[in-house]
Amino acid sequence: MIFAIISLVAGALVGYFCNITIPVEYSKLFSVALLAGFDAVFGGLKAISLRTFDNVNFLSGFFANALLAVLLVYVGDNLSIDLYYVALLAFGLRIFKNLSYLRHWLIKK
Repeated sequence: MIFAIISLVAGALVGYFCNITIPVEYSKLFSVALLAGFDAVFGGLKAISLRTFDNVNFLSGFFANALLAVLLVYVGDNLSIDLYYVALLAFGLRIFKNLSYLRHWLIKK
C-alpha cells in the first residue's frame, strides 16, 4: 500500500510541476480519463484493504476503464450525445462509494 500512495503522490507532484496545457477541445476526454484513473486508484485501495489486490487486475482495469471512457465520450461527441455526463456520474458515484468504504475501514482500524 505504501508504494501505491508514494506513486500517487509522485504522479500528482509531477503533474503539478510540469507545465502542460491541454487544449480545450480535449478537456472532456482528459477529464473523463482522469476520473477513470481515480476510480481505479480508489478501487485498488479498497482491494488492498480487503487483501484482494492484484497488480495485473489493477493495471488492466486502470487502462481499460480510461480508454473505454475516452472512447465513449469521443463517440458520443461525434454523435452529438452527451455521454460525458454519464461517465462523470458513473465514475463519481464509484469514487465516492469506494472512498466511503475506505473511510469506514480506516475508522474501524
